[in-house]
Amino acid sequence: MRTLWRTLDRALLRTIALVCLAVGVVGVSYGATAVTSGFPVWFPVLVGVLVLAGSSEFLFVGILAAGGSPVSAVAAGVLVNARHLPFGLAVADVLGRGWRRLLGSHLMNDESVVLALGEREPRRQRAAYWACGLGVLVFWPAGALLGALAGTAITDPDAFGLDAMFPAVLLALVLPSLRSRETRRAALVGTAVALATSPILPAGLPVLLSLVGLLATVGNTEER
Repeated sequence: MRTLWRTLDRALLRTIALVCLAVGVVGVSYGATAVTSGFPVWFPVLVGVLVLAGSSEFLFVGILAAGGSPVSAVAAGVLVNARHLPFGLAVADVLGRGWRRLLGSHLMNDESVVLALGEREPRRQRAAYWACGLGVLVFWPAGALLGALAGTAITDPDAFGLDAMFPAVLLALVLPSLRSRETRRAALVGTAVALATSPILPAGLPVLLSLVGLLATVGNTEER
């Protein structure tokens, strides 16, 4: 493992450090949101270590806090994390074998996969993946702990805009993928379905129904 760290140059290390710092800041928002929604301080920290998937954790907490059922919350989280299936295929050679593959699968996240695929040499891919993955494993729960402790003293988190931080980050991640007409059509259809069904369906279900937006892409592909 030591030989992997030696392949990291300053530019790559700086990028990884900035990514992990940003993840930690979002973790603060997650911890504060969880505690102010009624969860105990230990909950976001423990889930942050065991699940290590910010978007699904935010979604899970948000659905339960809004009165949604645990089943819909878990289903939504699983669907969000389904993107890890193609991720695993893309970085299969980076994970290694045996216990390293098991740990590497747990460290899989958007940031580590993107940084790994951004490198051409296999050794640098492994170094970027593991450095970013381990960094997120530290910064995400640590940020959640800080946010949870701060959340115990915050009576009105909406005043700080903490609930808007993560959607803003997700929007920033999604925007680059909206370049194609098919993707934009799917996103618009899914958004319209979610907004239309939110007033009449339990929390969490509109998110699941928004996946019908994918049918717009399928239909367009068949026409071609």
